[in-house]
Amino acid sequence: MFDYEIFRLIWWGLLGILLIGFAVMDGFDFGVGALMPFLGKNDEERRIIINTVGPVWEGNQVWLILGGGAIFAAWPYIYAVAFSGFYLAMFLVLCTLILRPVSFKFRSKMPGKGWRSFWDWCLFTTGAVAPVIFGVAVGNALEGVPFTLDDTMRMTYTGNLFGLLNPFALLTGIISLSMVLTQGAVWLGLKTEGDIEKRARGVATFFGLATLALFVVAGLWVDLGIDGYRITSVIDPNGPSNPLLKTVTRATGAWFDNYRKLPVSMLAPALAIIGTLIVLPAVAGRRYLLAFVGNSLTIAGIVSTAGVAMFPFLLPSSLNPNASLTVWDASSSRTTLIIMTVVAAVFVPIILAYTGWVYSVLRGKVTKAYIREQGGSVY
Repeated sequence: MFDYEIFRLIWWGLLGILLIGFAVMDGFDFGVGALMPFLGKNDEERRIIINTVGPVWEGNQVWLILGGGAIFAAWPYIYAVAFSGFYLAMFLVLCTLILRPVSFKFRSKMPGKGWRSFWDWCLFTTGAVAPVIFGVAVGNALEGVPFTLDDTMRMTYTGNLFGLLNPFALLTGIISLSMVLTQGAVWLGLKTEGDIEKRARGVATFFGLATLALFVVAGLWVDLGIDGYRITSVIDPNGPSNPLLKTVTRATGAWFDNYRKLPVSMLAPALAIIGTLIVLPAVAGRRYLLAFVGNSLTIAGIVSTAGVAMFPFLLPSSLNPNASLTVWDASSSRTTLIIMTVVAAVFVPIILAYTGWVYSVLRGKVTKAYIREQGGSVY
């Protein structure tokens, strides 16, 4: 019914949606965890902060699982190269994702101040480290990853963990952290009251402005200081998944080619700016639901800006540009993509429906009275 090209485009778009969903939904509980030791001045306030995400943080990780599953099934070359090349970075993320639920579960099991302080800082670490690593990964993807493929499609990776921590990648890591801190602060404004809400309002304003400023700096850096990638040979969008059948060159500013050729692509960075312009007055006016929507648009715009700039590249190779992985040559078979599209059409609406229902049921603020009333039945 549809060409191979259409299904490849569908799964490029769905991958972007899943990444945005993860950044928006898991982003606010990462942000809450990272902010908790600073915005909660005593144990009761910290319990309030934790319990704003207590009922939903595990469900939010569905987006991470969906994203990882989509990469594995729809883009096996990406999965193989990224998870092998970024092995130590992924191991650090895995450690934080393991420590995070332990911190939630153990934190209030004992009343000792030292015990609870230890787990509070574990929540801060897990909330801050994971977004930075994800952002660093995006920065390295924009710069190109040092891998190549031989004639049998076996991958060789020549980089290391410290090579990933270059200046531009660290900038994108800080942008990632800043946008989830904004998301977390806005969420706390929505779900708390009194002193916590007041502190969260100031944090949301600061990091909202910081995210926009850093996003602009990163854009200028990409345009003026980062070599982008261009396909210089004819490529068949319906052709086989063989990355070595094309030729690719590098050139400064090449990541802006899509924006020059298709001006409508400018909607992506514009969305990030518009979202921030919604967040700032909404936070000042204590309209936190609007601010949450606005910062979600900012996150969507930032993620989309990188995706649109790189299209059709998914993971360019700095070691051998011809081996770069693109939408047209790194996917699973057409049959696999058709089956996955049918499955996604059935289950993604179900996930969205039950997620919406859960948040509707759990709406409202977490107060001191609620924590005192629930006692040991909450975190």
